[in-house]
Amino acid sequence: MTPVRILRLATGGDGVGKLEDGRTVFVPRTATGDLLELDAVREYKRFARGRPGRLLEPGPDRVEPPCPHYLGDECGGCQLQHLSLSAQQAARRTFVGDALRRLARLDVDDPDLVPASKAFGYRTKVTLAVGRGRTIGFRRYDRPDEIFALDRCHIAIPELMSLWRELRALLPLLPDDLTRLVLRQDRSGGLHVIARSGVAMVWAGAPRLRVALSSRGQETTIWWHPEGGAPRAVDGAGDTYPATVFEQIHPEMGDQVRRFAVEQLGEVAGRRVWDLYAGIGETTAMLAGAGATVESVEMDRRAVAAAESSGPPARRHAGRVEDILSDLGPPDLVITNPPRLGMDAKVTTALERRRPSRLVYVSCDPATLARDIGRLPSYRVTRARAFDLFPQTAHVETVIVMDLST
Repeated sequence: MTPVRILRLATGGDGVGKLEDGRTVFVPRTATGDLLELDAVREYKRFARGRPGRLLEPGPDRVEPPCPHYLGDECGGCQLQHLSLSAQQAARRTFVGDALRRLARLDVDDPDLVPASKAFGYRTKVTLAVGRGRTIGFRRYDRPDEIFALDRCHIAIPELMSLWRELRALLPLLPDDLTRLVLRQDRSGGLHVIARSGVAMVWAGAPRLRVALSSRGQETTIWWHPEGGAPRAVDGAGDTYPATVFEQIHPEMGDQVRRFAVEQLGEVAGRRVWDLYAGIGETTAMLAGAGATVESVEMDRRAVAAAESSGPPARRHAGRVEDILSDLGPPDLVITNPPRLGMDAKVTTALERRRPSRLVYVSCDPATLARDIGRLPSYRVTRARAFDLFPQTAHVETVIVMDLST
């Protein structure tokens, strides 16, 4: 097969080239300007997907990935580690701009991007899969059913990798039917081990695991999350911090996003503000502290309970946003931070009907963000900014400001 030149990067991080017959081919782990041979091409009617083969000529943005798992084990956790940091950041800006132009039909440039202070060692949560032979690690990028044993994740914080180094020697103490393992550091610096398992077994090894980790200098809280049951701290908990609820895995950058999003609402004192998909209530606390009357909605009841116990007064609702909106009072302003799937169509319909003067949308997926913008025809986008929450990956956080058209 004739070598392929990579012309650009597509959303998701794959390189884009052209086959001899003119069809577009998507090739992971490539850089703009690369000339390479392809292996194992899968051809479809209008496009193809190929695995990178022999590199004949590297593009100018290509660098040597520092993590041996990236190439050696074809780790799927990162997508862009083979690119220079400046090329990664330019690509993530383009991912957002392309979605806004192509899917939302907006005439906009690529947004500015706020860089992260760290390119590695920033992630405060690591989720490990369990494979055949009780192999614990990450999935390969194009073979998600295959799991390789993790030695060290370079984008995780050092504290979690120190915990993992000691935990690897204690794996027999984990549940026999372990299906997933989560390592996490909370906001106060506390470390947590969360074992996900099947429903049939009883896990008696948690106290021994905590003691063994403590003897190795790792003070942790051990959590057990049996399938179909509620997660619970089973040993080492000084309090009931809900380590299983959603929090940003890059807290420093997450705080920057939150501050910027709240600032974009303008003056909130004395105004009625909705905080949708509110998590543990950090945005609600900022809004209430600035004098807003806040109604928040969050599906995770543990997160709502945490917000209630430590946050300022607000009217908090536990449930799905699309099921709760009809119970909320009229909003002057709305801030929404949905998961990767974006907002349900019922939510955008309700926002169109309620017509707050300004919406601030925090998104972790440019495609669903652009889709939801298209579902809000009464609003115009007045500002966009991207944030580099996830260096070495194709993921990007975006804040969009939308004002009601007059």
